[in-house]
Amino acid sequence: MQMMDRVVVPLRVFLVLLFAGLVFAQVVSLPGQFGQLKGDGADLRWPLTVFSIVEVVCVQVVIVCIWRLLTLVKADRIFSEKAFGWVNVILSAMAAGWVLLLGMTIYLSLRADDPGLPILLIGLVLAGGVVLLLMVVMRALLRQATTLQTDMEAVI
Repeated sequence: MQMMDRVVVPLRVFLVLLFAGLVFAQVVSLPGQFGQLKGDGADLRWPLTVFSIVEVVCVQVVIVCIWRLLTLVKADRIFSEKAFGWVNVILSAMAAGWVLLLGMTIYLSLRADDPGLPILLIGLVLAGGVVLLLMVVMRALLRQATTLQTDMEAVI
């Protein structure tokens, strides 16, 4: 269990720092950044602000769920049905964020007069899709491990 503490404790520190940085971004940075839009981009001020804040909320939900999963890991209860609830919330938040990103990518790509932004956004959509599908695979692996542990406990 000491090995687990060497991983879980620093991970929790990083999660707290990341969460605090995201709160700062939500409250100060993102509204300030998009509030500076002028000219052709001024009509995107509020849509981009709302979009970015909702995306950050999706990441914050994932952070909270990871924290809860780490609690289950420390208690040696990760292979339980309770873990699936948290994993499902992670998948839901990631799917919501991905759909919003896809929608914003389509919208901004149709308005773009330079291919740079659409190419970057399409890359982010693809990367987000990979991470989302990877989480689906990880949930399936968790299901298999939980079933295997339950079967082993029934034998013993």
